[in-house]
Amino acid sequence: MVSLDAIAKLNGKKRGITMERRVGTVSRGIRCPIIREGDNLVDIAVESVLAAAESEGFSLRDRDVIALTESIVARAQGNYVSVSDIAADVRAKLGGGTVGVIFPILSRNRFAINLKGIAMGCRKVVLMLSYPSDEVGNALLTYDQLDDAGINPYSDVLTLEKYRELFGENKHEFTGVDYVDYYAGIIREAGAEVEIVFANQAKTILDYTDCVLTCDIHTRQRTKRILKEAGAKVVCGLDDILTAPVDGSGYNAKYGLLGSNKSTEDKIKLFPNECRDLVLDIQSAILEKTGKHVEVMVYGDGAFKDPQGKIWELADPVVSPAFTDGLIGTPNELKLKYLADNDFANLSGAQLKEAISASIRAKQDNLVGNMASQGTTPRQLTDLIGSLCDLTSGSGDKGTPIILIQGYFDNFTTD
Repeated sequence: MVSLDAIAKLNGKKRGITMERRVGTVSRGIRCPIIREGDNLVDIAVESVLAAAESEGFSLRDRDVIALTESIVARAQGNYVSVSDIAADVRAKLGGGTVGVIFPILSRNRFAINLKGIAMGCRKVVLMLSYPSDEVGNALLTYDQLDDAGINPYSDVLTLEKYRELFGENKHEFTGVDYVDYYAGIIREAGAEVEIVFANQAKTILDYTDCVLTCDIHTRQRTKRILKEAGAKVVCGLDDILTAPVDGSGYNAKYGLLGSNKSTEDKIKLFPNECRDLVLDIQSAILEKTGKHVEVMVYGDGAFKDPQGKIWELADPVVSPAFTDGLIGTPNELKLKYLADNDFANLSGAQLKEAISASIRAKQDNLVGNMASQGTTPRQLTDLIGSLCDLTSGSGDKGTPIILIQGYFDNFTTD
């Protein structure tokens, strides 16, 4: 039986009518081999995308986006460090005595193994946790608990004893981990003394030590400034640790330990080093093989928030550490429902469609301040596309670390 769509398409061709596209943006997870150190990612990415296109019966188009997760880039680079490497760098940069470790995120994958290496490089760790949650939304407590206890998180400093007296044990909703106890255990097992306090003002740590390692991600520059202005002797961030190799280890000159992930119990995969050449080479190879000019990016965490757990996903320092020039900027879009409900409220059907299409074709290159663009997403293209990629690839066993996005730059008028 021939479908109605097929009949309509056939009739359109007979009448010489160009059929409009029925599908907008499509995001595909592309399977590829398991990546090991030294693998040629240009060849693997190009071959995997082209093989998927042949297998699934689609073609590449200009301005398609090919995205590679940062994990496979760092793995191909062999960008790993051990906890001993971290300990050596922490000891060299912070003195090896009593170190304030402040504002870490609550994560077994992202921070726990870093903490192990940090503690190995110190005699004592004063661990200062922000509350009621960490920077990316992992909660120790709820605001209702604070209200009931009469605690002001903006000014009150809690000792571990006071925290336990008021709130007892608090396990993370999704992981079932009491991170206060978990982090304290890691520090002790690494051979360091531990003292835990709860505070949200960076300067509080200076009541305990003047050597500070600040572990926040997106607020780190402000935290460093506050501490230095308040008289801290030594201030480092995670982005200052492993910025150069230690005994031949991996490193990240720009981000240090930021963006790292647990690899083994004693080994960490860092955020990938400079990979601008990689995205340009993939772009060139696709152009050579297909004649199509695609955009290419490396992506890590998406930039979105979970409404249930209140977790902001972005634990990496940036969504994309490298991308081709066509991904610079923000969307420049008109809001269709605004046009339909305001400018063309008296139209419907074909007349409405044509009026809106004409507006889109005539839109300016910069719609900032135009009421017809209100409600569109004023975010960087790489943050938006990277978030779509992260949601498509997931973080588990999907086996699709390469993402192909088609139609992202299309609009209502694109055939």
